Amino acid sequence: MRNHDPRAVERVEDLRFLRGRGTYVDDLSGAGLSHAVMVRSQVAHGIIRAIDVAAARALPGVHAVLTAADLGDDIPVLPLRLAPIAGVERFLQPPIALDKVRYVGEVIAIVLAETRALAEDAADLVVPDIEPLPAIVDTAAAERGDVILHEEQGTNIATRYTVGKGDVAGAFAAADYTHKEHFSAHRMTATPLETRGLIARWHDDGTKLKLEGVAKVPHTARKFLSQMLGVGLFDIEMIEVDNGGGFGVRGELHPEDYLIPAAARVAGRPVKWIEDRREHLMAANHSREMDCEVEIACLRDGTILAMRARILANMGAYIRPNGGVVPAKAAQFMLGPYRIANGEIEVVFTLTNKTPVGTYRGPGRFESGFFRERIIDIAAHDLGLDPAEMRLRNLITVAEMPYTLGKLVPYEPEAIFDTGDFPGAYRRALTEIGYDRLAALNGKLIDGRYHGVAATACVENSGPGPRENARMRLSAKGTIEIHIGSSNMGQGLETIFSQIAGDALGLPMEAFEVFHGSTTHLADGMGTYASRAVVMGGSTVLVTAAKIEAELKSFAAEIGVNSPELSLETLRLLAKEATARGRKLDVEGVFENNKPTYSAGAHAAYVAVDPLTGHVEVLDYIAIEDVGYAINPALVHGQAIGGLVQGLGGAFLDHLVYDSEGQLLTASFADYLLPTASDFPNVRAVTLEEHRSPSNPLGAKGAGEGPIVNVAGTIGNAIAVALRPLGAEINTMPFSPLRIFEAVAAANARRGDQAA
Repeated sequence: MRNHDPRAVERVEDLRFLRGRGTYVDDLSGAGLSHAVMVRSQVAHGIIRAIDVAAARALPGVHAVLTAADLGDDIPVLPLRLAPIAGVERFLQPPIALDKVRYVGEVIAIVLAETRALAEDAADLVVPDIEPLPAIVDTAAAERGDVILHEEQGTNIATRYTVGKGDVAGAFAAADYTHKEHFSAHRMTATPLETRGLIARWHDDGTKLKLEGVAKVPHTARKFLSQMLGVGLFDIEMIEVDNGGGFGVRGELHPEDYLIPAAARVAGRPVKWIEDRREHLMAANHSREMDCEVEIACLRDGTILAMRARILANMGAYIRPNGGVVPAKAAQFMLGPYRIANGEIEVVFTLTNKTPVGTYRGPGRFESGFFRERIIDIAAHDLGLDPAEMRLRNLITVAEMPYTLGKLVPYEPEAIFDTGDFPGAYRRALTEIGYDRLAALNGKLIDGRYHGVAATACVENSGPGPRENARMRLSAKGTIEIHIGSSNMGQGLETIFSQIAGDALGLPMEAFEVFHGSTTHLADGMGTYASRAVVMGGSTVLVTAAKIEAELKSFAAEIGVNSPELSLETLRLLAKEATARGRKLDVEGVFENNKPTYSAGAHAAYVAVDPLTGHVEVLDYIAIEDVGYAINPALVHGQAIGGLVQGLGGAFLDHLVYDSEGQLLTASFADYLLPTASDFPNVRAVTLEEHRSPSNPLGAKGAGEGPIVNVAGTIGNAIAVALRPLGAEINTMPFSPLRIFEAVAAANARRGDQAA
């Protein structure tokens, strides 16, 4: 019988979902609502000569049709939230096109009508006159400046910088072996169950705003909208409702987050907007697309002396609030968990006529994990070494902790790996997959398919500060309300925070009600990103629980209840007395920490590849991650399996394809493919709790993003080793049947040329 961990309680929030009582954006309504539809450019690059809205405005039931000219003379740009790297501030995005469009999907007008159907009909009547300009979608061509998107800047390079450590040139000169390779990661995006949506309601003659449907970073978004809309910070109320996940995309400030409240203020009525799936794929943040030239220097025994790389990131048409994180983190994690004393990475942000970029689960790590792990496998093969042994030779050990990685991000201090056993996690992955047995099958043709096994090592950071805020108060009904700055993105925060508070106070979970994300009852909060909700938010709950305990016991002594043990009965008694006396038992807490924590992990995959069709079957996949301390192992396991499958979807399926004119060709689920339950049935995850984090009182490390970071590198290596007898190069994602078939065909052609 399987051991049951008492911490693995069922999610308390699931009951309302199973009963159909969840409240999502599209469930919200109200009297007098206008329904908004965005009119988006169908031209990737062009000059706006005119926008004819007369017919649309004349349609019965239409409340307003707004262009940039109707929103005032001083339309702001979307501000940077993260990655303030010098140069990018020149390319921030206005929420609505002014005199030019730069990607398909850019908003050029907003239609407000009695119903969504009417608004869609009116949107079809808006006639833009856009003079087309040549579009540029290729990253290298954008760097060359074949077409300039922002003429006033005279360049498509938003920024270019180099980071590194050690003596790279000297290390390469001393190496027995060097090799350079070019890799490409494709463009994709997150697809949450519910698309983005908002309801904006103005009160008090347009001086107070209530915005429903926000996610991820509501307090930060409020700060930015306060500046953009010219409204007092505390005159904006941001309300978070249930959502179907975000994965880094949903909740970041997008053009619509400004346009919906701005349109509601101009029209003088509440406005509701929710995008359809085509809009989401076309206009929400994209991510991942970058090319990388990476070079490795080794001794003959496989010791890695140095690595240098050049990352060319396709940022789309503008720099969005957190887009710079993606290439910056790719550079920071390029060296991975390996003892590489010398490294140099050049990073180039290029602008193209594509939708702008933002973060997506494991930003930069997923991509650099592919680049790094592929070059290590190639080097091991060339040196005649087993790639697992080569990795074990170079992995940072427990004895070397804390390990200083160095300052590889311009806007952050140097990174220091705090704790972890990288070789231990890696050996566990080798054992779980059965590496010693399966390695004998590498490159073997069995029943028409080539087999391959690969194992990689990874590191992930989580829990960045600087703080998180919470408030706890005793309600009139005798429960303890927890108001937390962390946002719920479907990861089970109501359960987790109730568990933490319950353990701290010796109370059952039903004693707590968790309210997250909204600004209503909490003045400040940092939100949920970079796997920080448990590390920072959970620690804040722990700190605040101590404060509410002291408050409750002080009040109990005041009313003659001496040294009470907290219980549901005690809480009800205290609540009754507090109500009668007009007392508020209400405390606020904050947990501050500026040091992220790092988790050690490893992945291994066993695949079978059909060289005739290009189909790859994942026969087995295992992911290992040390999360320090798992508050609820069942939820951690769910995150791990979800991250694995999402990573496999990204490696094989998800692909935003553009043609040479900048038209998106995969704007529906008929073309933008996602994994189903039957695609990858053989995935496993093992959660370790061996090295607690020193950065927080829980000892926890993030568990939301680690499972995805090395999927592409692991699968790419497994495919490559399977097809090694054919000489196929696996350097470009996605690993779709067509790509694999083409790689095999190219290898066959090379062999034919050599034979000739």
